[in-house]
Amino acid sequence: MKAVHCTKEGSHLDLEVADIPEPGKPEANQVKVALTTRGIQFSDLVRFTGEYQVKTPHPFVVGGEAGGTIIEIGSEVEGLVVGDQVLSPGGCVEMINVNQKAVTKVPERVDLTIAASFRNNYATAYYGLQRGMLQAGETLLVHGSAGGVGLAAVDIGKLFGAKVIGTASADDKLKVVTELGADHVINYSDGFRDEVKALTEGKGADVIYDPVGGDVFDESMRCIAPFGRILVLGFTSGRSALAKTNHLLVKDASVIGYTVGGLQQHDPAQNAKNGAVLMDWLATGRINPYVSHTLPMAAIHEAYQLIVDRKVIGKVMITN
Repeated sequence: MKAVHCTKEGSHLDLEVADIPEPGKPEANQVKVALTTRGIQFSDLVRFTGEYQVKTPHPFVVGGEAGGTIIEIGSEVEGLVVGDQVLSPGGCVEMINVNQKAVTKVPERVDLTIAASFRNNYATAYYGLQRGMLQAGETLLVHGSAGGVGLAAVDIGKLFGAKVIGTASADDKLKVVTELGADHVINYSDGFRDEVKALTEGKGADVIYDPVGGDVFDESMRCIAPFGRILVLGFTSGRSALAKTNHLLVKDASVIGYTVGGLQQHDPAQNAKNGAVLMDWLATGRINPYVSHTLPMAAIHEAYQLIVDRKVIGKVMITN
């Protein structure tokens, strides 16, 4: 079977598509899943360079979130049967044996590719907006709003009842952000502070969702509302930012850093509860994940290049 391996520190161009043995019979508490669709993301690129906050020993299979069909079950597995559609860890590999507790059953009415595309992004956005204590009627400013975690924040922000302003660097991306529910959009190529202030009658944004960092964070500090909260979840600009404490003091503002990995490690019960809520929202059509590209595993270099070139809106998915 095929798998995509990262064998050394480098870039996405160093990834290798390899033939590896199929897994054997699943253990008593395992299921065997034939994976057919997988999500990849910006943070993978950082992992390839060795600069991610958690080091992964080489070689490792690329990606993490995936979807597929159970084709065999262990003798002690309960609540799952052959033929069930599930979300599973695994990434860019065709088949995996995995503990039954690590898979999530996907309702039959939900498209498997959409289900496999949404969990990491939406878990990140949902947890972040929980940490930011976003309330109905508040203004949420989402930077990088056409990216995976950005579009998820727009979607969930509207579900929370917030007024959502999305920023991005290209008008074609902002068109999609508008179609998916943002109240206002801003092309931040020439800045965004003045327009945010105008859209909020001079008050500024109550919650600012920032996966970009760098200059975007710096300018965000100039349009944050009193008692506002900036959520720091990454630095796609390539530069982290330093919060000036005098600005925070004057605005009674907060900077909140967070990771879903931290929630999984330190509060697994809340993480599981969040996951159940998100799956229910997906199954009932309350959230609308967006996939802009679907490519085969053999085109893995091209798929990551789309992320590097900032051409992905929402998510890019990898098929067999």
